[in-house]
Amino acid sequence: MKRRKLLVVGASLASLLARGAYAQDKAVKQAEVRAKAKQALEDFYKADAEIKSAVGKAPGYAVFTTYGLSFGLGGAGGKGIAHDSKSKKDAYMNIAQASAGLQIGASDTRYLFVFKDAKSLADFIDNGWDASAGAAAGAGTGRDEANVKAGAVAFSGGTAYVLTKAGLQAGVSLGGSKVWKDKDLN
Repeated sequence: MKRRKLLVVGASLASLLARGAYAQDKAVKQAEVRAKAKQALEDFYKADAEIKSAVGKAPGYAVFTTYGLSFGLGGAGGKGIAHDSKSKKDAYMNIAQASAGLQIGASDTRYLFVFKDAKSLADFIDNGWDASAGAAAGAGTGRDEANVKAGAVAFSGGTAYVLTKAGLQAGVSLGGSKVWKDKDLN
């Protein structure tokens, strides 16, 4: 009987310690995503000062950092946040991209979505986002001169910006992007 109680107490203690370690690990990962998102925003502001004004006036925005490779088939993925300017809350998000076509490259790319209204932001956070892609080319050195590729592009919920931080991509491809809420970090 004592042995059984000891096992139950031991299992309970192990469970509590594991939950504490998970919470600490989660907090570390959230801080890392927030830091990368903050840096990506600063990169956008350096590339085009008008973006800071657009973000400041918007009901919300989402910013992502992705890393990808392509050689015929391509893929990229990353994490980011969707920020509600009114509530000051962040939702942790994932982004994945896939493509196929005449393409080659590697890149470190930032994406910024500036939402036109609170409903568009809420739909983005709650339902995710799917989009198709077309021809693309971009280059960046990873230094301050990295530039906003193709300027602002309108989408149904607002305006999107793309910044190639480092790498080189060229080609024509068909593909898509998917954004969804990160279940582990929210």
